[in-house]
Amino acid sequence: MKVLILGSGGREHALALTAARSPRVTEVVCAPGNGGIAERARCVPVNLKDLEAMVGLAEAEKPGLTIVGPELPLSLGIVDALQQRGFRVFGPTRGAALLETSKGFAKRFLQRHNIPTANYAVCASAAELEKAVDVFHPPIVVKADGLAAGKGVLICDSRATALEAAQGLFTGALLGEPERQVILEEFLTGEEISFLCLSDGKHIAPLLPAQDHKRIGEGDTGPNTGGMGVYTTDELLAPAMREWILHHIAEPTIRGMAEEDTPFTGVLYCGLMMTARGPQVLEFNARFGDPEAQAILVRLESDLVDALEACIDGKLCDTELRWSPGASACVVASSAGYPGAYKTGLPIGGLDAAAQVPGVEIFHAGTAQAGRQLVTAGGRVLGVTAAAPSLEEALARTYRALAGIQFEGIYFRRDIGRRALKHWQE
Repeated sequence: MKVLILGSGGREHALALTAARSPRVTEVVCAPGNGGIAERARCVPVNLKDLEAMVGLAEAEKPGLTIVGPELPLSLGIVDALQQRGFRVFGPTRGAALLETSKGFAKRFLQRHNIPTANYAVCASAAELEKAVDVFHPPIVVKADGLAAGKGVLICDSRATALEAAQGLFTGALLGEPERQVILEEFLTGEEISFLCLSDGKHIAPLLPAQDHKRIGEGDTGPNTGGMGVYTTDELLAPAMREWILHHIAEPTIRGMAEEDTPFTGVLYCGLMMTARGPQVLEFNARFGDPEAQAILVRLESDLVDALEACIDGKLCDTELRWSPGASACVVASSAGYPGAYKTGLPIGGLDAAAQVPGVEIFHAGTAQAGRQLVTAGGRVLGVTAAAPSLEEALARTYRALAGIQFEGIYFRRDIGRRALKHWQE
């Protein structure tokens, strides 16, 4: 079959390479793709903000399976539109994707179904904000209701700065587009875990848990980004804790969505904080994480396409996911200045040598072809990823590959996974 993947980042590169391993797949098409994906799959242009253009592309390509990578097409209803035209598409409908596209919807859903999460207030005006903020003790978490590419969460050390941040979201001064709702949340402390599951609307199959590093600076400092690195290990969650999360968070979410007549088919990404009072849901995503997908998929041994089709057909309970033992790590090489302003069009060197490091896969996130030269084309440029028997070896391979990659202003965190290594060594 032909597989069409919508998206242009490192997640889509990982999906393209993993799907291509299926013996059933004859061709992978990525739209719009990027410079690195173009070396392994056919890339075609499309505007991911244009629903009609994406539908027209599917009608022209006639794929046997379409995989939706990023959140924006989901928010526009691409799954609904393709299903109405008879296409087989993996991802949640627009209604089900509200778990990600509206933080207010997600918080109220969690409360309705008694799923553990931080205390919160959803505010639709400055007056509501001024009343609600007095209930919270600093630091206070301020969140944009809608999609914000990983930049819509602000941690404020006083009520005054929380009000200022919330006003910036309402006016559009912070994100460029005004928010209709702003969420205030209590600040939770603990370890963050990304817990992803496949779902067919009734059943779930957990993927490998992962730990992302969202802050730009080492030691988890500076502003939030889309993710600067991630790792997976067999020891990240104890078996009993994985079962608890499945039975008290993931399964009630899928069951609750079905009860509310918006069955969720796709990837349910549960962003969790492991607190002293147990796991708490920080956020939901309605698709594979980025860079979580890169670190998770390099350890997948079973057929990804079979699993995604089982979700579409409601037969996930008949599917077994198989994983290589050990660990994996993905470290993001970014442009200088990210997540703020940055240059593009900078030549990238050293990729061929870096790819020769054993166990390493280099996923392209923001690259383009300029003639025969690969150049930077985004804030997050590359996701250098490795699998190995241990986290220590996976990180060593990843950083060995990164050491040989060059472009002007290259920046990457050098402490991805170090906290876990230190904990185990102690």
